[in-house]
Amino acid sequence: MGEGDRTLAAAGMILVYAVVIGLVDNYVRVIAAQSGLWQFHAMRTAMILAAIALLAAAFGLRWRPLRPGAVALRSALHGTAILIYFAGLGFLPVAQVAAGLFTAPIFVLLISRVFFGQPLGPVRIVAVAAGFAGVVLLLGPAGATGLGWASVLPVVAGAFYGLGNIATLRWCAGESTLTLTAGFFLALGLIGLVGMAVLSVVPLPVAEGPRGFLTRGPLWPGGELILWTAVQAAGSLIAVGAMVRAYQLADASRVAILEYVVLPVAALWSWIIWGEVPGLAAVAGIALIAAAGAAIVLRAR
Repeated sequence: MGEGDRTLAAAGMILVYAVVIGLVDNYVRVIAAQSGLWQFHAMRTAMILAAIALLAAAFGLRWRPLRPGAVALRSALHGTAILIYFAGLGFLPVAQVAAGLFTAPIFVLLISRVFFGQPLGPVRIVAVAAGFAGVVLLLGPAGATGLGWASVLPVVAGAFYGLGNIATLRWCAGESTLTLTAGFFLALGLIGLVGMAVLSVVPLPVAEGPRGFLTRGPLWPGGELILWTAVQAAGSLIAVGAMVRAYQLADASRVAILEYVVLPVAALWSWIIWGEVPGLAAVAGIALIAAAGAAIVLRAR
């Protein structure tokens, strides 16, 4: 398979990832009204790892790592990114945190150039700039609020996420998609268990509904929570597996640009499910994001 074909295949995987994760993540607000973030991660990981074990046994799939240290490090990088991302939600507007996480392609670009000497042409540089400008437009003026040290958290999350994306290709190229998917969710599950343990010993004040998501300790789950967590687990398993495969197929800096499509797809699902209609600035942002993704794929071809 040529480089262009591999990039197109990676683009297809990212599209699957965006459609599925955009759908299931729109229902996290339902879970957040009934559970805590930490318990959600622990429950979801248990379900996903059980599914992976069954799939591996039924189809003879390999999910034990060839290089456990590399897989553990890659899982820790991505797990840390998501941990910081959700920690930022306790201090900052969701829009600003999301904008910070999507600085990951900028870090991928810089790290690939500075530490690995990878040549980066003007098309990819312009695509990254256009994609990030699209994110700013899509998120709107809310992304400029929340000054102070806490505003650095989302950017730090973006840096760790970018490092994890590079690690997927450079350190874990020989690993199976199932292995890397399991490692990622295992890291999040362990983080969830630690959070549950801490909140059990040192409980914090909990707000009503979704606002108590970050500080809510372990609770006995009801049937509705188990159902929605299972739906989220199934969707996340499919989506993250597709994303991991995309990073195995093509260069990390290219795939990272394609990931911008997650934002417009998630906005589309928000409109379909919740009736949330984006404004003109958001539409312009979606157009820029789509243009950035199209440019990198066409350049690869």
